[in-house]
Amino acid sequence: MKRFFTVFALIVAVSFTAPHAEAKKFGGGKSFGKSFKTAPVRKQQPQQTDTIRKQNPTAASSAKKGLMGGLLGGLLAGGLLAAFFGGAFDGIQFMDILIIGIIAFVLFKLFKAMRANKGTPMGHRESYAGNSPRQSQQQQQQQQQQQFRQGAAQQQQSSGYESTDSDVPFNLPPNFNMNAFLNGSRDHYRVIQGAWNHNELEKIREYVSPALMADLTAERAKLTGEQHTEVMYVDAELVRADYDANMAQLSIKFSGRYKDSAEGVEEDINDVWHLERDLRKPNAPWLIVGIQA
Repeated sequence: MKRFFTVFALIVAVSFTAPHAEAKKFGGGKSFGKSFKTAPVRKQQPQQTDTIRKQNPTAASSAKKGLMGGLLGGLLAGGLLAAFFGGAFDGIQFMDILIIGIIAFVLFKLFKAMRANKGTPMGHRESYAGNSPRQSQQQQQQQQQQQFRQGAAQQQQSSGYESTDSDVPFNLPPNFNMNAFLNGSRDHYRVIQGAWNHNELEKIREYVSPALMADLTAERAKLTGEQHTEVMYVDAELVRADYDANMAQLSIKFSGRYKDSAEGVEEDINDVWHLERDLRKPNAPWLIVGIQA
């Protein structure tokens, strides 16, 4: 009995004093750099469209009145012109001249309104010659801001996805192929993990920002020798997306499984990488600026 308790005590002591074996994944399982709130995305629900009458009865009524007014006005003008060219104005009197003047005035107003509503090929309204340079510059800035907001809304709508959290943006950058990006990100995850195993910091430097690289270099220095962490499988999904005129931002959530055959351990993958791209530089790469483990 005494021998049994001795063996039991030895096992307990070894279990508490032996180092805990774990897979040494990229980043050491810690969080570094920038951090953002993220949320899963979902497919957008198709918007139900209704008739103008149901959505805005006042607008429908106004449109009807405007249509009727236009028809009546057209009939009236047509009748007067027919009367004029048909000889009804033989021996023109003062009232005849007045009616002709009214018709000319109406036509002048109509042509002026049509010209004012005409826009440029780019969808901008023609600026008036009387505008000062300062006014023109302000108008251009307002137009650019409006175009940017419209482009962001159209891009979000065309992606077919939206965030499940109203506080988390999901505005994909222009000409962004989400499926191709996610497929590539899974491959990059494996490549970076391999570089981390072999302490190939220069290869990792190609994928991360300078600020994050400094943290990762210090963390990798804590590990001795070559590591053996292998990615068994990994999946990726976008959990945040946003951009402005200067910078685009993406957040990718990776989920899957690691293993370390040398230490005989396995771990779950549950990491989020935050990436940025400088839109002011042609062909600028996406760089990891933050890791959330």
